[in-house]
Amino acid sequence: MLEHDNKAAAPGGPKTVPRRRTWSRLSPLLRLLILTQLAFNIGFFAVLPFLAEYLGTAIGMAGWLVGLVLGLRTFSQQGLFVVGGALADRYGVRPVVLAGCALRIAGFGWLGYAREAWAVLGAVLLIGFAAALFSPAVESEVARQAVCWEEAGRGSRTHVLALFTVAGQAGAFVGPLLGALLLAVDFRAVCLVGAAVFVFVLAGHAWLLPQHIPGRTRVKGGGGVRTLLRNRRFLALCCAYGAYLLAYNQLYLVLPAEVERAAGSQAPLAWLFALSSLLVVTAQLPVTRWAADRLDLRRCMAAGLLLIAAGFGVVALARPAAWTGTAGLLPAAGFVVLLTLGQILVAPAARAWVPDLAADGRLGLYTGALSSVSGLIVLVGSAGTGSLLDTGLPPAVPWLVLAVIPVASIALLPRHEGPRQGRALGHQPGTARR
Repeated sequence: MLEHDNKAAAPGGPKTVPRRRTWSRLSPLLRLLILTQLAFNIGFFAVLPFLAEYLGTAIGMAGWLVGLVLGLRTFSQQGLFVVGGALADRYGVRPVVLAGCALRIAGFGWLGYAREAWAVLGAVLLIGFAAALFSPAVESEVARQAVCWEEAGRGSRTHVLALFTVAGQAGAFVGPLLGALLLAVDFRAVCLVGAAVFVFVLAGHAWLLPQHIPGRTRVKGGGGVRTLLRNRRFLALCCAYGAYLLAYNQLYLVLPAEVERAAGSQAPLAWLFALSSLLVVTAQLPVTRWAADRLDLRRCMAAGLLLIAAGFGVVALARPAAWTGTAGLLPAAGFVVLLTLGQILVAPAARAWVPDLAADGRLGLYTGALSSVSGLIVLVGSAGTGSLLDTGLPPAVPWLVLAVIPVASIALLPRHEGPRQGRALGHQPGTARR
């Protein structure tokens, strides 16, 4: 995840290296982890954007149950990130990543053949838990390696983390397009190809990922959670981030319903997801640099949450007109653009804030906990938003309700007190500018 890029670094700090030179100077491990994020998202986003429509039409689930399934998927992934983060701190990256890839292969294969509600739930939970293992392991190690890169004077960690973000979004761009092509066969083909992607990832990591990563210190399992639960500022950040994630989850719940209404099919959905990913790939770095010069982390998150609320408001204003065809898709496109711009501001700022709040040596745990608490919020909120679609309320009301949530969450943001010294990333003692 992208760190806050502090342009006002103290004299003697790491010099900024142009992004075009960064990739060629990365270690083989960092290159592997960045390409891992690309592969993860290709396999994942080939399947997920089409899941809600499949559950509602092919299996015939009610709207509230579809919302619950999607919420459970998010909770089993985001909600259990704290488990994967703690395991990575305790046992290292390699075993956690390999186990997660194996579970993701099994989950996608099961989902492709699932026809009953219980089977779908089991497959979706397995898919989510797999990511709860491998994602925090990879993310925390990339963050640690980026800090080591910065402290060695090779350049700002921002450039390393930006490459990681761009790789993930490139995967999110390619994945839905691949899934849309495979839907011409059937949804099972989509799931099996997604599983095949993770077969290649598993094989590559079994071969290339080191058994022990130099400089990584494993910590004992106990004590960290109690300290975390007493950290009110960190928990407040988690709640605000959870409101953002609940809003982002609507890309998979209310957006497909709106696209189906306006276009009569799900075909434009892949292009809207592609638009979102392309916007992140092209705008993430310049927007982050602009925000770093003008906004602290709290203001950056607040601005992003307001943009997200505006995205829901665009559809709410247009929905009573009930436009269809190309005109009917314009509000949905506006929603995607504003939500994505909000994501560009919110997600990196939240991730950059975590090291300043984490206990020493526990970055994996705190990185996971950020997603776990927000995943619980999504679990509770998704069933409710799914029910909004089934209640027969005026068409603008669900969108207006969803617009209120990110605005209200701004009040939850803690005061930003700036970076601190410490060893939250688990590397050798020293000061890391954030």
